[in-house]
Amino acid sequence: MRTRVLRLLRRPWTAAVAAVALVVSVLVAMPASGAAAAACRVDYGVDAWAGGYTARVRITNLGPAVSDWRLTWTYTGDQQVTSAWNATVTQTGASVVAVDAGWNGAVSTGGTAEFGLQGTWRSADPAPDDFALNGTSCGDGGTPTATPTTSPTAPPTTPPTTPPPTTPPPAAECGDAVICSGFEDQAGPEPSGDWRFTAPDCQGTGTAAVDSAVSHAGGRSLRVDGRAGYCNHAFVAHSADLSSVGPVMYVRMWVRHTTALPTSHVTFVSMPDSAQGGRALRVGGQNGALQWNRESDDATLPAQSPAGVALSRPLPTDGWQCLRFAIDTSAAGLDTWLGDEQVPGLHADGVPTQDVDQQWLTRGTAPRPTALRLGWESYATGDDTVWFDDVAVGSAPIGC
Repeated sequence: MRTRVLRLLRRPWTAAVAAVALVVSVLVAMPASGAAAAACRVDYGVDAWAGGYTARVRITNLGPAVSDWRLTWTYTGDQQVTSAWNATVTQTGASVVAVDAGWNGAVSTGGTAEFGLQGTWRSADPAPDDFALNGTSCGDGGTPTATPTTSPTAPPTTPPTTPPPTTPPPAAECGDAVICSGFEDQAGPEPSGDWRFTAPDCQGTGTAAVDSAVSHAGGRSLRVDGRAGYCNHAFVAHSADLSSVGPVMYVRMWVRHTTALPTSHVTFVSMPDSAQGGRALRVGGQNGALQWNRESDDATLPAQSPAGVALSRPLPTDGWQCLRFAIDTSAAGLDTWLGDEQVPGLHADGVPTQDVDQQWLTRGTAPRPTALRLGWESYATGDDTVWFDDVAVGSAPIGC
């Protein structure tokens, strides 16, 4: 068993889960070598499974402000980086270099920058501990200690593993939310009670079912097998009337999916919007990244330019992701968080922002969602299997 992690994630330990989450924090004081010094801390969090991993990397700048950054490290196992987001990551042998994406290059003293990557491994995947920021080491050569924790990820090429049922989160975690559902009241296999299958426009071969084999917490989740093609709409709608939730509506859900968001447009959250005459305010993806879409005029947030898409984020596959929205029903504002990160391209505050809200601001009416639907809608290519769990909607912020 590895002995190198510093922070415990809030996950129950279970021997049935093969994945291991690692977090390494390396902190040193400012080197004495002068202006080139860049004291830093690096938090390297890993969700690993047999043969693969994703890593979340946070850099904290403890030295002078920088206008761009370059983080290097060396793998001591046989890890190979295959993709990355929010940074350009290259690997030569065991040496890895991550360079800022341009928009996130400036980091003030005490500020942070974050990026993520995905990769493979065969025989060993120890966390690196020799990080250097702009050529200056973030560590002093000491060996950090570690404590293993678990993460419910699974290999992308096999179905997710099935952890034994655990006690579902108490309803108090949702506060006074109008919707607070972990699907534990669903006997299955068909959604029932407050949740009902619906195909808003047309129905094809997409399906939805209660899944007792995969869950974020507790013993059940909602599984949607989405199919490509315009008339393959498959959603599960909650019966709650959301028309009085606000003035800011907060939505929190845990999402897990198996196929990267495609180039073509897809939707997995659809909210009927009275400000659009009942047409939907939609959350999904396009060009491989998350986006908002307004059904009435097909406006997107962000704009689908290369610069706009770069300000959004992909939805990582094969692991549970906490997705949160704040919808201002009085001032046409939107905010979106993936985990604890606010996504800059999915933010609208009424102030024009290049490559983000050119289309969105053509309509000044604030949205007024009235219901929540979870599922899959594709407008061209894009099959996917998506799970939803621990869903909440209310008038106060709801954490992950």
